[in-house]
Parts: sequence; C-alpha cells; structure tokens
Amino acid sequence: MEQNDKREVTDALREFLDEYLIRMIISNPVEKQGMSKVKIRPLKQKDLLLFQAEELVGNQAFHKNLTKEECADYAADLLAGSFRQLELESAKGQVRILISKKGVPGIKLKRIPQKITALPVVTDHNRQKNYILKEGTPIPFLVDLGVMSENGTIIKSRYDKFRQINRFLEFIEDILPRLHKDRENVIIDFGCGKSYLTFAMYYYLHVQKGYSIRIIGLDLKQTVIDNCNRLSESYGYEKLRFYHGDIASYEGVSQVDMVVTLHACDTATDFALAKAVSWGASVILSVPCCQHELNKHIENSLMAPVFQYGLIKERMAALYTDALRAEILENQGYRTQILEFIDMEHTPKNILIRAVKQGEKKNNRNQIDEILEFLHGNLTLYDLFYKE
Repeated sequence: MEQNDKREVTDALREFLDEYLIRMIISNPVEKQGMSKVKIRPLKQKDLLLFQAEELVGNQAFHKNLTKEECADYAADLLAGSFRQLELESAKGQVRILISKKGVPGIKLKRIPQKITALPVVTDHNRQKNYILKEGTPIPFLVDLGVMSENGTIIKSRYDKFRQINRFLEFIEDILPRLHKDRENVIIDFGCGKSYLTFAMYYYLHVQKGYSIRIIGLDLKQTVIDNCNRLSESYGYEKLRFYHGDIASYEGVSQVDMVVTLHACDTATDFALAKAVSWGASVILSVPCCQHELNKHIENSLMAPVFQYGLIKERMAALYTDALRAEILENQGYRTQILEFIDMEHTPKNILIRAVKQGEKKNNRNQIDEILEFLHGNLTLYDLFYKE
C-alpha cells in the first residue's frame, strides 16, 4: 500500500474513532497462518478513551489497548499487509474498506446526518456492558455473598467479582449447545471455595435458562461446605449440593456432563482433568494455578540465559504446563481453547482451559514427548494418561 493510500485509510478511520464507535472488524487475511480476524471496540479506563483490539489466532485471543492515533495506524498497517477488508460501524456512520490485489484501498464511507445528537456508545466502561446477570435486579446469592445490595446495586468494592462472575457465565453460554434439554445434566465443580461461580452457574442454567441441572460442589474445607449447603437450602436449590472431598477420589456419580475446576493448585488440576476425561465429560472448564511441578525440573542449556531469571522461568513453566495440558486433552479427543478468564483491563490475567469433547483424537503424542524432552521436565497429567 502506497503512503498516500495509507494516509487516506487513517484519515477515514480517525473520523469515527471516538466514543460513538460500535465495532470495527478487520478480516479476510492474506495468509491462512497467523491472525484470522481482529475486532476493535471502545472502552473507557479511568476517564481515558481507549480502543481494545482482540486478535484472533487459531483458538486463542490476544488483546491490546490503543489510543485513537495508535488504533488508526494499527488498522492501516494491518490492511497494508495482513488483511483485505475492514468494516466499521458507528452511531455516526459506517466505513467499509476493501484492498485490491494490487494493494489499493477502496474506501466507502457513509455518514449519518446528526439531526438528533447521537448518544455515545461508551460512557462508563465499567457499566456499559450487557451482563448476563443484571445489575438492579436483586439476586439472593449475590446479596448473601456480599457482591450486591438488597436493592440490586453492585457493591463498589465487589465490582471486579461481579465482572468475573459474568465473564465466567459467558464461557458457559458458549457451550450451551453441548448440554441436554431432554435429561438432567450433571456438573462437578471441584475447588468451589465460597462458590460465587457455582451458585452463578446454577442460577444461570436452571433459573434463567430452564435446564435440568444437578451440580455437585467439592472442596477440602468443611466450614466452606457447611456454609454453602446452608445457602443452597435457603434458596430452594434442591439439585445444588456441596461435599467435602477431592475430585480424584470422588465416586458419587458414574456419568458427568461437565467438570469445572477453578484454581486447583498445582497437580490437583492434573488429577481433576484426568478424572473429567475418565467420566467422559462433554465439557471441561479449568482455571489452573500454582503450576510449580514443571518449574522444579525444567532445564535446558539453550534456554539457560532465559531460565536464569527466576520470575521468567516460573512464568514460562506455567505457560508450558497449561499448553501441554491442552495438547494432552486434544490427544484424548477434546477440542481445546486457552482463553483469558477476565477482561484484561480489569484484573490480572488468568488462563482458562476450555475443552469440548469431539471424539477424534489429535495425533500429537510425539510432539508432546519432544517438548517434555526438550524441557527435561515431567507433567503429572502426562503420567496419568501414558505411564503404566
């Protein structure tokens, strides 16, 4: 793309990069490898208007926040080399850009006459999103857990928790087609803790969506279990029960539709994943934490200059661990995604592994072996599946 053409693109975009932007989608990649699509939306962060780009690469999504000028240049750069199409929708108009085979942009711009002042799409990022659980409607478990007041207002100091709950329910919403409408769905939640997300899952699936649901919450703290059962009984949630125990040794059911394991520490995640596979669970949602096992043994002379920094080594070991877990699940017949648990502008990023049973096993065992050999490491999940 010539410099003058790029300038035309950035000028056209700048006009609509404000609080009235609804969405911008950059698509039709030149190459099949790499990014398949980029979605851009506005957000307000501490009174500063930014634009969040979501880059879709395979089953993963990466995010970056940009200023107006950065966003215009970023989009133009993508059209100059990686993509052939851009569509922008705003309360003020529309822009469509198609890149020819010779790299020349065709720009179609439509302005909406502002006879009546348009309302900004983004006024306050914290409150503009259409959440699954609505603010303003009292929800008993959110009130009792200290997230919501009795009149339905979210407690200011608990807004991050409110967002986290809704983000988790969005992951559930994506897999609704995998649940059964003609029979009871059995869900195991291991490491349920105070059970914000367990109660939210039951409320969303049974109360809001009308699914026949049985949820079993497991935790190792008896006091937590007692409190959660008391709350569940007070709400009349007959098919939501909590038990003291470990998922690895739990034998209370023979068939499970979904397994949720949030913040199971270190190798507890591996045992939970293996148990989920043995049950033939259709869906697995796992947020691992404290991935220490690989970090203790990881060693590689080529990577020594990197691994000498403890913090870097620890983080890389955690990422290797979760990537290998996802690949092992693929080898067991699941289609896996690694996703961000929380919108990145609100809280530190957590990784969520979402696995949906497909049946066809990925032929990647040799690659998994080669990676572990390269790292001189070991993984409990690997041993649970592959070692006699």
